Amino acid sequence: MVFKKIKNFIYSFFREFLVFHHSSLEFRAKVLAAMISAKKYIDECEKDLLREIAYHIYKDDEDRAQILVNTTMEYIEKVKDSMNALFVDDLMLDIDKNLKAHSKFYKKIDIEDLKKFLKCKASTDEKLLRLRIIEYFQNELKCKNAKK
Repeated sequence: MVFKKIKNFIYSFFREFLVFHHSSLEFRAKVLAAMISAKKYIDECEKDLLREIAYHIYKDDEDRAQILVNTTMEYIEKVKDSMNALFVDDLMLDIDKNLKAHSKFYKKIDIEDLKKFLKCKASTDEKLLRLRIIEYFQNELKCKNAKK
């Protein structure tokens, strides 16, 4: 068990070099982090959903699923850290830049997975922010499909 934690830490820390298609994983982590970070305090509901979604996405690769969880948590910490300039808005701008630069990332957005976070306990403002994030992704997907 200790070996597995150390291995996951090393993969997370050096994911750019060690993880195949790390940019895809990073993009997914940013999308999930945006949804989770819309809430001021993260509870077990969000953490459980994050694990469930990660293990669903990478059902054949437990290590990659855990790296997605760890990477998402890193982005959430960056958003929550008041000393860090990465806020939800900045994260969304970064996601937007990634979408425009890499059209393959549109396929990585699963609206149904994002809607699962609406079931977690949250304030009215937090739920509204989550709805706005979902609407943004829905509009991006519609625009992408309309261009085809």
